[in-house]
Amino acid sequence: MNARGARLNRRGLETRARVIGTAIDMLADSEHGGDVSANLVAKRAGVTWGTVQHQFGDVDGLWAAVLEELGSHGDMLPWKEMDDGSVAERMSRIVDALWSGLDSRPGRAVASLRSLLPRNTAEFTETYPRTAEQLNRWDRHWRRAYARSFRGLVVDAYRLERVRHLLPAAVRGLYLEQHLSTWTDIDEARAVLAESIAGYLERRH
Repeated sequence: MNARGARLNRRGLETRARVIGTAIDMLADSEHGGDVSANLVAKRAGVTWGTVQHQFGDVDGLWAAVLEELGSHGDMLPWKEMDDGSVAERMSRIVDALWSGLDSRPGRAVASLRSLLPRNTAEFTETYPRTAEQLNRWDRHWRRAYARSFRGLVVDAYRLERVRHLLPAAVRGLYLEQHLSTWTDIDEARAVLAESIAGYLERRH
């Protein structure tokens, strides 16, 4: 479908796929997204801005389509491989999975795209409603995958929810740290993060 809801012919579908693919490539190859814009994506894809508007409506529509495409690449967490073992074992696998996601091409593209968007949530949802909905969909997938990872265990629901908010940011912080001049042993830090959170979840008081 184009921005007006009309079906696309083969050429239109090919153009749409090329623009989205170009955007993903540029975002994934950009360290912080600062050198990426919708206009530059159009230029690299060999189309006019009018074509982008016809296909996606506006910048919001383009970024939403990019996130939708990235989201179709698979579950955020391979939860079927995580819903067995102790809390510590599962937490270690979750941290590893989040790390792998950040280190993947789709993960880098999403991180770069997020860096282009307004920091203020109210401004973001007002200015980029379709993009915000796609990111919200990603969050729902994360919630479900995270909850499934602890099936069969008795874990305090309040603590589990608090950890859900912490984990992505904590793992991303360590991931970014490894790209800086640092004396931190990142592997040890990842292990301690998983062990500390598991200990928090297993506490009885």
